[in-house]
Amino acid sequence: MTEKSIRSRVQNFGSFLSSMVMPNIAALIAWGFMAALFIPAGWLPNENFNKIVDPLLRYAIPALIAYTGGNLINPKMGGVVGVVALMGAIAAAGEEKMLVAAMLLGPLGGWLLKKLQDAYEGHVPEGFEMLVNNFSAGFLALGLALLSYVIVAPLISGLTGLLAAGINFLLERSLLPLVHIFIEPAKILFLNNAINHGIFTPIGLEQAADTGKSILFMIESNPGPGLGVLLAYSIFGNKREKSSAAGAAIIQVFGGIHEIYFPYILMNPKLILATIVGGASGTFTLELLNGGLVASPSPGSFLAWLAMTPKGSYLATILGFLVATVISFAIGSVILRTSKSSKSLDEAEGDVKANKSGKETAIVNEEKSFANISKIRFACDAGMGSSAMGASILKKKLKEAGLLEGIDITNVAIANLPKDVDLVVTHKDLTERAKQIVPNAIHVSVNNFMQAPEYDQVVERLKEAKSTAKVENKEEVKEETQKIADLKEEKKNTILLKDNIILDETFENKEEAIKRVQELLEKSGYVDKGYEAGMLQREKEAPTHFGIGLAIPHGTNETKKEIKKSGLVVITSKNGVDWDGELVKLIVGIAGKGDDHIGILANVANNINTEEIVNSLVENSNKDEIYEILTREEE
Repeated sequence: MTEKSIRSRVQNFGSFLSSMVMPNIAALIAWGFMAALFIPAGWLPNENFNKIVDPLLRYAIPALIAYTGGNLINPKMGGVVGVVALMGAIAAAGEEKMLVAAMLLGPLGGWLLKKLQDAYEGHVPEGFEMLVNNFSAGFLALGLALLSYVIVAPLISGLTGLLAAGINFLLERSLLPLVHIFIEPAKILFLNNAINHGIFTPIGLEQAADTGKSILFMIESNPGPGLGVLLAYSIFGNKREKSSAAGAAIIQVFGGIHEIYFPYILMNPKLILATIVGGASGTFTLELLNGGLVASPSPGSFLAWLAMTPKGSYLATILGFLVATVISFAIGSVILRTSKSSKSLDEAEGDVKANKSGKETAIVNEEKSFANISKIRFACDAGMGSSAMGASILKKKLKEAGLLEGIDITNVAIANLPKDVDLVVTHKDLTERAKQIVPNAIHVSVNNFMQAPEYDQVVERLKEAKSTAKVENKEEVKEETQKIADLKEEKKNTILLKDNIILDETFENKEEAIKRVQELLEKSGYVDKGYEAGMLQREKEAPTHFGIGLAIPHGTNETKKEIKKSGLVVITSKNGVDWDGELVKLIVGIAGKGDDHIGILANVANNINTEEIVNSLVENSNKDEIYEILTREEE
């Protein structure tokens, strides 16, 4: 197995741990504040409210984590199976808190249920799917609950005890700062959330439940080491590094987004020494002053540190942060001033930009059209922090370019990338994982979410795509308009034929005139024989003359079935015909299928609306003139 594949698997594992814990951070924060306020040593001791603290940590938070883990693996009841399985471990554990068990049993329950459902899929009689799904999930949950009571809980208790013993060993010998030798490099690989929430938080919560605070919440989350490196860059970096590092420092210390300083370490890997020594110095200070927090601060900002600090520990909290910052700054400054081979920020970003030879590109799947992009997702390990900042920056750029309408931009954990995403932005170390999850999306690989030139590339590609689409759309509209015009002309030529304009005929009565209309309509293929009966019936119900010498005979609704296609016939009669007491000289017979004939009838209403016009048409016009009047488009 290659080093790259090992690192990828470790990152995947860390990302999954984070994906279980991060959605439930609000519950951890609620528990932390409740403990800080209402436990006997808290700010506002309250015997009744303190009764909520233990059930939250013992039942609610582990259940939430187990449900999230099971649901991530199998949204179809995976979370439910995971929670029921967890109850076995909680029942067996007594006073111990089963957070680690929740991280194991939640995904295990979801995975086993998925395998079980896959096994019987397609073999269940129609209509019994819900019954089989519920019973299989229920029996699996039952079995896992019993298994977790007998086997999982003792194993987790032993593992937690071993880890706790190791940490206590380090604490007793003041060696806890040494863990930063492993923690700081792991953070740069985006395993910060996995370390904090997968290792330190479960053990820290146990300690906090017993003593009211734990130093373990402060080891990975200390913003000091990263802040020190950023301050060193803001003074001793080049011009661009200074400006970007200053802004990043503010976000690091007050926003708690540790990922923002990772690219600055990657630009000059020697700086990892600054964060290791800085972090170790901060932890040593906290150890010396008996520092600790009541719960895990999330995000890991200095403000969150202060919020989670119990009464009497503020000096330790402040000094632990300041010492880590100062030491990291001092060592980082020396490294930056003496280093001869450090990359500039531009060069670091350029590592993933498309070079002239085309061997490496920051935008993958470029052949996919940018014109149809509607869903953009920024993905990082936990879906918080740096990816949120990147999403905000690109959203602002698209808004300024007038391209934001119709595009949904947000940030997610890489494990939760939606299958229908169009464009994914990730750090270069996570791009391969994102491509495995959503291979059909456009992937943009960046080195620094805050200072990524690739954002401008995306904006330009979208501009070009929109511009091309507009041109293509104009051509399409032009072609479509011409087609519509041709179709209208074709319909006009079909609905009214010049051969069906008959000049100066003589009729004894209206029935004879209607019979003539039927002959013309039928001969041209507009109607069948039964249509004449409909026209005669219409006259009995309501005569169709208009009192200006014009009549428009047509059938009833019942005889619409006799109409084959829409058509008109026009007959003039200088002598006129008696139409229920009115003298009619212009007869427009109509067979209307759909609304094809409406345009011509509108012309009849607009252009032949007085007796004078009717008389003029009958006395003076020829077929061409009548055809032009009845088929021309209105302005």
